[in-house]
Amino acid sequence: MPRCSKRTRSGAPPTELLPGTTTLEDHHHHKRSRNSSSRRHSKSEDTSFSAKKCLTWFKEYTTVSEPDVLGPEGMEKFCEDLSVDPENVVMLVIAYKMGAKQMGFFTQEEWIKGLTELQCDSVHKLQNKLEYLRCLLNDPYMFKAVYRYSYDFARDKDQRSLDTSTARALLGVLLPRWALRPQLSEFLSRERRYRVVNRDQWCNILEFSRTVDVQLTTYDADGAWPVMLDEFVEWLRAERAGGSTMLAS
Repeated sequence: MPRCSKRTRSGAPPTELLPGTTTLEDHHHHKRSRNSSSRRHSKSEDTSFSAKKCLTWFKEYTTVSEPDVLGPEGMEKFCEDLSVDPENVVMLVIAYKMGAKQMGFFTQEEWIKGLTELQCDSVHKLQNKLEYLRCLLNDPYMFKAVYRYSYDFARDKDQRSLDTSTARALLGVLLPRWALRPQLSEFLSRERRYRVVNRDQWCNILEFSRTVDVQLTTYDADGAWPVMLDEFVEWLRAERAGGSTMLAS
């Protein structure tokens, strides 16, 4: 009767070596490398961008009657999924990245363009980009670009100018901490002759907010400000003077 080897006596089957390995040590090293490579591949699939997946995501917010346009109802659901208020400034930055033409709507082309640039094909990925998008506004040049973009984005397409109520709402989103914004908003609501804000006035409001202090000491009456802002300064000074007179009496 032939003598059994230790491997046969132990009852354990012989280990099959992987192709390209010659020892058990080589076999286990190759196996570890293969598992590690598999994990890296899986991670890369999670972070890679898929245009097909991005398009499928877009379709979640469209209707059968308008499959290529995300409308107001879809926008509301999109904001809910992102856990972002529709009036949050980051939504304006997302629209800017997409090059969206009309407030409350994203076309399929705009969606794919913007989210391809951001490399986002899911809610989770875009949520992870929100802080980055907010931080873009810390750059004065980027902020100016988004500010100017917002004028056409929010403007009714059958009008050449931005209606005053929309302008006031936009200023609340873009310049919430500007000390003179509440006063300018009140001025625009009181002065009925300013039913709309034209492009030059809109652009100059940003420059005004950056260069004129709350006490108006840096305001130059001989500067090239639009008449609207000159009249705002006159109105505000009169309001303040009137308030001081009432306090003194």
